[in-house]
Amino acid sequence: MVAPVAALRVVRCGGSSLHGARAVFSADSKYLLCASGDFVKMYSVATEETLRVMGGHADLVTGIQLNPRNHMQLYSSSLDGSIKLWDFMDGIPIKTFTVGSKLLALYALASFEDSVFVVIPKSDTFQLVSVKLTKAAGQDLEAKELSVVLDDVDASPKCIAFGREGEYVASVKEVNLQVYFFKQKQLNRFSVSAAKTKSGNNQFSCVACHPTEDCIATGHADGKIRLWRNFCHKKEYTFSTLHWHHDTVMDLAFSVEGTCLLSGGVESVLVLWRNESDCQKDFLPRLGSAIEYISMASDGALCCTLHSDNRITIINSNLRFAKSIQGLIKSANVKTGLVVDPRTKALVLNGEPGHLQFYCLQSDQQLFSLDIVQRQYIHQAGLNQADLVKVAFSAQGKWLATVEEREEVTDPELQLKLWFYDEETQSFKLNTRINMPHEDHITDMCFRDMDELEDDSLILVTTGRDCVFKVWVMVEDTDPEGNVSWSCDFVGSYHNYQATNCCFSEDGSLLAVSFEETVTVWDSVTWDLKCTFCHPPGKIRNICFGRLTCSKYLIGATDYGFLCCWNLLSCACKIRLKVCSSDPSTTKCILGFAVFVFKPNEPRPIYIQRNLCREKIQLAAFVPRDEPETVGSEKHLWLRRSQLFFLTDTQELMTLSTKSLQERLTPSSKQLAVEESLPVTPFSLLLGKHRRQQSQEDIGLGKIIVRNKREQDSPAVKELLHTPAHVLPSASFLCPVFIDSLLISKEKKSAEEVADEVEMESEKTEDDSDEERDITEMEQEDTSPVELLGEMTCKLSKSQEKELRKIRKMDYSWISAF
Repeated sequence: MVAPVAALRVVRCGGSSLHGARAVFSADSKYLLCASGDFVKMYSVATEETLRVMGGHADLVTGIQLNPRNHMQLYSSSLDGSIKLWDFMDGIPIKTFTVGSKLLALYALASFEDSVFVVIPKSDTFQLVSVKLTKAAGQDLEAKELSVVLDDVDASPKCIAFGREGEYVASVKEVNLQVYFFKQKQLNRFSVSAAKTKSGNNQFSCVACHPTEDCIATGHADGKIRLWRNFCHKKEYTFSTLHWHHDTVMDLAFSVEGTCLLSGGVESVLVLWRNESDCQKDFLPRLGSAIEYISMASDGALCCTLHSDNRITIINSNLRFAKSIQGLIKSANVKTGLVVDPRTKALVLNGEPGHLQFYCLQSDQQLFSLDIVQRQYIHQAGLNQADLVKVAFSAQGKWLATVEEREEVTDPELQLKLWFYDEETQSFKLNTRINMPHEDHITDMCFRDMDELEDDSLILVTTGRDCVFKVWVMVEDTDPEGNVSWSCDFVGSYHNYQATNCCFSEDGSLLAVSFEETVTVWDSVTWDLKCTFCHPPGKIRNICFGRLTCSKYLIGATDYGFLCCWNLLSCACKIRLKVCSSDPSTTKCILGFAVFVFKPNEPRPIYIQRNLCREKIQLAAFVPRDEPETVGSEKHLWLRRSQLFFLTDTQELMTLSTKSLQERLTPSSKQLAVEESLPVTPFSLLLGKHRRQQSQEDIGLGKIIVRNKREQDSPAVKELLHTPAHVLPSASFLCPVFIDSLLISKEKKSAEEVADEVEMESEKTEDDSDEERDITEMEQEDTSPVELLGEMTCKLSKSQEKELRKIRKMDYSWISAF
């Protein structure tokens, strides 16, 4: 066996939840920072691009807060028990404070210098404690000075809020409200009725504090919002009630001035309450999914909502939609598996109910979502609704096949849809809808991977529990427009066994269909049965053909965990191992929760990785790279043309990488372009115009001038342009050096002279007369003695050179008559 290679790392590359902690706007509202798994991401508000990915925590990030003393810095807390201070503009960690206990929430206030508040576990409950951040030198420090503020608090960050510049803190849990005043060191407790009545459930769900007044807003499980006042007295407190939400209020946030209150819940509607009145409210509906968090910018111009489907929505102050950042939507059950779009190299899988999401692996964002079912989804428990279960792409991505089904008590409702990619609209359009393509559930389908320029070569095969597989081909419609549709061309079966899987060979000449414990191989032209393979125990759950040099092998995996490799030439079983995903760009396969990478023609694995990650691996897929990657070891050559991705049970994407954490994050930290972040000024426009003109001149004059310009480059000019301004010497010293470097030496020819010489040489080559050859040879013979003596030849002007060329081209044959 091959020993695991330590240089290959299992890293989280995407799919992490964007709603694990409250998002934070930068002080100028140009950037949005949010927690994403064990990373902190910074997005551009204007372009929605990911500008920074800051990694360093060993576990999930649970809270982020701007440094109140320096708004260019950021605090982050994690379940790994550490607090990190970042320079988020450069993506550099400044300090790491080790607390030693799991940190579930983080709060930073300007009124508490060098201290932050965190929520830590304590026995069976949680505590809100103050952590003293030491100013000692060094990057890795210990923060052991903790002081308890409140006991028996909720672990959710929404259930604790600080009011009126940190004068008091409010905490809610179940039906209890605690308010602690720091200066008076006074703790007041309030409670609401715990009994569920017809009016609703009174349990607290979230809390927010007014920025300037003594007012606390609490959200409840029955959709009500209570505004508490006069809570400095235990018995004289008052509260008023606002009610619009029909279910739990998920989060609350006051505006910067405190004149408005924002609320959100499972209705996917953002509600703005004005002047704490039930009659003055505005709505922003159809935000897609339940609102988990609401964040306000410090200038009040923007707010953002974090949603349960991994979406971030940026909203203007006038309650108008501005931007949307969509991550990987976490579906309850990924029935389609991981499929790769051949056109965009995006991962395709279940998204919103009835939708297909196209997820970009490079940007960790959704490209677009395709509505397959095209029906309104009803959020009601126990209701059977149509859902997307199968998806397949043709070789070039021009055709898409989807299967949707709805579970019924008697017979299932099935639909097979064929979609064609429209280049004009850059989206898929429905071409054919087939009701009940099989009498029972469809188990698998695949396209024949051949040249799609010929419509006759494009074939779709579906397998079903009705013990048959069907071949679908394109036919021309009878309408005058000449459109095409799909119809059934052949139906095959084998001993009345259920058909479970299907796969075409690389050249499309063979079709393999598994029937329970038997694999059958068919000719894709005549549909004759060529051979069968039977290798119990267990039913076949996956089959795939080898690629490239291993195309003569057929691989199958059983539900008992065995993997078999058959040689199609000898019809013999070559290998028995243990669940596979085939790589279409190489000859590799992977299997199991531990990763074994091997070639089908070699029983010895070329790579082994055990204990892949803490989570359970659900699905895996090879994704081809746009360009082959340079690998440092021969053991990693299988990663050169494709990359292996895993989807865990928490729907986070993992991959194998040879790069360290710092190397992987460096390219993303360089994406913040200065030209995009700086305002457009007359000087920047002038500089850009000058650079464009200079590049065009260089291209027009050719390689000779480019070479001469490189020779004329001065070290003084380079030093002046690349040296930081604060370390440059005085201008009186730099000016003479700079001016001298721009002067052209008399011994060297100017660019115009070089261009003229190039033009003269091209004109000379066009003249093929014998007289000119003779004159040229005479000139070379005459000038050679002068060159040997080291004397300078007389230079002619451009007009004189042209006149001389005219004289050379004149016909002097009449002189021969004399």
